[in-house]
Amino acid sequence: MPQSNPSPSAVFATPAVSTRPGEAVRALFTEHGVRDVECIFPDISGYPRGKLMPAESFLAGGELRICQAIPMQAVTGDYSYNPVFPDSDPDVRLLPDYPTVSLAPWASVPRAVAIHDCLELDGSLCQFAPRSTLKTVLARYAALGLRPVVAPEIEFYLTAPNADAAQPLLAPLVRGGRAEVGQSAFSLNMLNELAPFWNEFRDACRTLGIAADTWIHEVGATQYEINLLHGDAVAVADQAFLFKYAAREIALKHGLNAVFMAKPIAGSAGSSMHLHISVVDAQGGNVFSLADGSESPRLGHFIAGLQTYAPELMLMLAPNVNSYRRYVSGSQAPVNLQWGYDNRTTGLRIPASGPAARRVENRLAGADANPYLAMAASLAAGLKGLQEQLAPSAPLSGNGYDSAHSLPRSMEEALQAMQHSSAARAFFGDHFVTGYCAVKALELQSFQSEISAWERRFLLPQV
Repeated sequence: MPQSNPSPSAVFATPAVSTRPGEAVRALFTEHGVRDVECIFPDISGYPRGKLMPAESFLAGGELRICQAIPMQAVTGDYSYNPVFPDSDPDVRLLPDYPTVSLAPWASVPRAVAIHDCLELDGSLCQFAPRSTLKTVLARYAALGLRPVVAPEIEFYLTAPNADAAQPLLAPLVRGGRAEVGQSAFSLNMLNELAPFWNEFRDACRTLGIAADTWIHEVGATQYEINLLHGDAVAVADQAFLFKYAAREIALKHGLNAVFMAKPIAGSAGSSMHLHISVVDAQGGNVFSLADGSESPRLGHFIAGLQTYAPELMLMLAPNVNSYRRYVSGSQAPVNLQWGYDNRTTGLRIPASGPAARRVENRLAGADANPYLAMAASLAAGLKGLQEQLAPSAPLSGNGYDSAHSLPRSMEEALQAMQHSSAARAFFGDHFVTGYCAVKALELQSFQSEISAWERRFLLPQV
């Protein structure tokens, strides 16, 4: 396979999109009396930020600008003063992606929502914006005549309100008047609990164009999983982004919290975002399969790319302090990058499937990961394996937890790995890596400055 990549100027080129909404958008606004438009984009945490715009201004193609630093806002609300961020704090333009326009199902008045790209004033994609980061990786695939196909599985909890952050999250009361207890995986009775939330949320997903496949009750108390249908990586990341936004908003309407932390409750199951990935050629053929239906060497190359480069990109798959609490032996969360056929104890699983659906399931990402960045990291690592024709380790048929814990054990370890990764800078550019790591260092410093309940509980009386 060719080794060359497009130049940075090519992957950050001006998007070829319309600057005016089409008739379908106008008809939607007229039919529903849309008053305002939420002009949103994902920041580095996958959190929706943006501006509210009058519908008539949106239809007229009115220009929106926002500070360049906003896509790199920390979860604490702070900003980094690393020199990679200009002191002048320049503007970026927000360019709507019109196919993402839909009604905002959480709004109390007729309102639309539209996902936007962040563009520099010269028209190039902003290198600090996560949607741009994913698009740069996809441009490298396109230059080789390839296209990734991705399907995420997203887990989350529904909990009771939590007014005091010092107190643990609790399961809400359900139909029988009591809180659910755990270990009810795949229970249909438990899936039927909290029906008013689920009815509204499923309608919201349809309104937003979220192509949901199956819904299940997971192991934890009021923990659930949704599988999204496979598709184009940006489109699927958009759906995952809107899924999390809608879940939070509609849960609040029903007196609940939708929680996407990787390990929100001590002693309970963590929440993941498994990514099922295949790659197709220009004819739509799965490059992981040969013409006779057997396994292609490219499957091994892709796996090896993840094994080789994912450790340097873990900060994009496990972006928060809490993320690393999920990697517990025996929990169906991975602890290493072993791979195997239909083996859920490994970090990389090859599900049983026909040739057209042959794929790699990357089990590393937590539900707290930004879907754009988790996909970008996974696809970049896999592409590097394809280009370098790397060889994977032998597939594991036994228990992956019997192998060494080789994933980073802390956010600090993952931060150090990404800061010093030449591969990460080659994949995503110096500006993104430096800026992303600077913000994550800021978040880590904030965490380390807070004294925990554990320290007060055990150290206060005894040291």
